[in-house]
Amino acid sequence: MNLKGAEIARYLARPDPTRPALLIYGQDAMRVALKRAEAVAALTGPGAEEEMRLTRFGGAELRKDPAALLDAVKAVGFFPGPRVVLLDDTPDASAPAIAAAIAEWKTGDAVIVVVGGALAKSSALRKLFEAHPAAVAAPIYDDPPGEEEITRWLRDAGLPEVPRDAMKDMVALSRALDPGDFRQTVEKLGLYKYGDATPLTPAEIAALAPATIDAELDELIAAVAEGRSADFGGLMRRIEAQGMAPVTICIAALRHFRALHQAASDPDGPVQGLARLKPPVFGPRRDRMARQLQGWGMRALEDAIHHLIDTDLTLRSSSRAPLMALTERALIRLTMMPRGRR
Repeated sequence: MNLKGAEIARYLARPDPTRPALLIYGQDAMRVALKRAEAVAALTGPGAEEEMRLTRFGGAELRKDPAALLDAVKAVGFFPGPRVVLLDDTPDASAPAIAAAIAEWKTGDAVIVVVGGALAKSSALRKLFEAHPAAVAAPIYDDPPGEEEITRWLRDAGLPEVPRDAMKDMVALSRALDPGDFRQTVEKLGLYKYGDATPLTPAEIAALAPATIDAELDELIAAVAEGRSADFGGLMRRIEAQGMAPVTICIAALRHFRALHQAASDPDGPVQGLARLKPPVFGPRRDRMARQLQGWGMRALEDAIHHLIDTDLTLRSSSRAPLMALTERALIRLTMMPRGRR
């Protein structure tokens, strides 16, 4: 049986223990590993490793000893509870041994979980599982998790109720991060909110999400975009003391102003433009960018971007001018630049 669409995530969250075998495969090794761990944990329950209810095989091992799989499936464990035999990195050559074990499987035997890579349609493993009436094939695609799946992960992390605005940020974050980083962020949120009955907020998500830009550099660029000339000098000195490269500062500023320009030029308005930014922005940073957009017009943002591009080209050229001074001068000009030109 071959799973499709949303039923893949739902099944892997609660696999059917009365089915003999499950094949999990896909191009992205991290996504496959996360789904494998989720399915095995759901099948065995807690304490499987300590109670020796989880038997691991390298898929290639079955070539040398095909009968070892059936022996492991039929073995009686010392501890009571459901058992799983896990085959990692399984090649097509293992398909006959797996087929033989499935044919001999009875209720109460260990469930076989087979993990593969990017299997073609002609793969012997796919043909075995997709054609079998009881075994299950679960292809893992590179799509980000949906809201239903994120809700389940948050619930498992101790966050059963998530407000709509916070969930919107979580969905956006899932599209910006690698699967492993996103799951770690969910776990961090669960730990952060442990014992806290208040609803999860966008500000908390923004605080715990992996940083995409250094905090002090972010503050410097915000001061430039908001025209806070009184704060600029102190922030610039702190950044300079950290030894940050002028090119790094210029690229970060260019990225920020391009994001503002993209949001400002959205046909549905800057609010929708901010929501569509990649990578997404969250909580206080999104609110701050919304305020910055109110002060900048399209023409002024274009002028700022052109000025930063010229500065970046100069920094990368053979110019003998002091690079940090060039960068500082460019940012001062943006801080003092007239705003509001449409």
